[in-house]
Amino acid sequence: MSPGSARVSVRPPAEQVSAQQFAEDVAFYLTQTPRQLPSRYLYDDLGSALFEAITRLPWYRLTRAETGLLKTHARAILAACAPLTDAVELGAGSGAKLAQLLQARDSGSDALRVHLVDVSRSALTAAARLLVGLPATQVITHEATYEAGLAEFRRNQAGAGRTLLLFLGSNMGNFDPPQANELLRQIRNALQPGDLFLLGADLLKPERELMLAYADPLGVTAAFNRNLLVRINRELGGDFDLASFQHRALWNAAESRMESYLVSTRTQRVRIPEAGFELSLHDGETIWTESSYKYSREGLFGSLQDAGFARRQAWVDEDAQFALILVQR
Repeated sequence: MSPGSARVSVRPPAEQVSAQQFAEDVAFYLTQTPRQLPSRYLYDDLGSALFEAITRLPWYRLTRAETGLLKTHARAILAACAPLTDAVELGAGSGAKLAQLLQARDSGSDALRVHLVDVSRSALTAAARLLVGLPATQVITHEATYEAGLAEFRRNQAGAGRTLLLFLGSNMGNFDPPQANELLRQIRNALQPGDLFLLGADLLKPERELMLAYADPLGVTAAFNRNLLVRINRELGGDFDLASFQHRALWNAAESRMESYLVSTRTQRVRIPEAGFELSLHDGETIWTESSYKYSREGLFGSLQDAGFARRQAWVDEDAQFALILVQR
């Protein structure tokens, strides 16, 4: 591929979550104590669009802080990765942050393969449309979970140079500590010695700031949360009454995490035919939909070291308390 050319390759879904798996997960998690729904199901096409809207809210500073760090330190990040032949982003979303980084590549740079991993087809389409315009760039989309996307990339690695794997947006915060540690180990195993991993992570900050970000005054986060019920109604034939559920955000200081819930505002019975499941909810009963862990710097470095990474560099937005950490396999 000559400099200046660009193209998109679309790989078929790699172990994408099936309708049967969705139904099984919904039935299983709604019977747990407390009732739960896995946060990965928040990100259908509408959910992805609502999350992009959340990132633009004035109270949600994470995305602007991360984008600013990428813009300021792009050349240093790319220099640390040279010679770079592959970039892999887990949870690519709109692709805007990766584009911000790759725009700092020198003109005449060697061809770069960009692998985008996301469960949302619409997000992949938007990200590929943005990134394919960059010089000497081939975009490969993987409609898959993180784990399946990593496995597929590992099977198809062909570059002689280095890989940079990115996990941005503090997406790691959606995993509880054991799951996060396991994912870090999977990421390390997907890389070759000398490859780099760039992690974006939200740091501990005052509770008031967190509450504004996760229960915004415009109600966009509430719509994002309730959309999970819309998805169950649409895909599994559920009869959730959206008007009888409220969004609730809580800061759990003991666990260093924000928690999001859907709260039933009345006693009700819900049927989900495609899951072969019914549940009764009492007034005030909650469904736990998402956790977002916040980190200390020492805790982050410790987790990365335990997973087998060596620290290279770190950049922190001290005002927004957000960190970019570059480590090496």
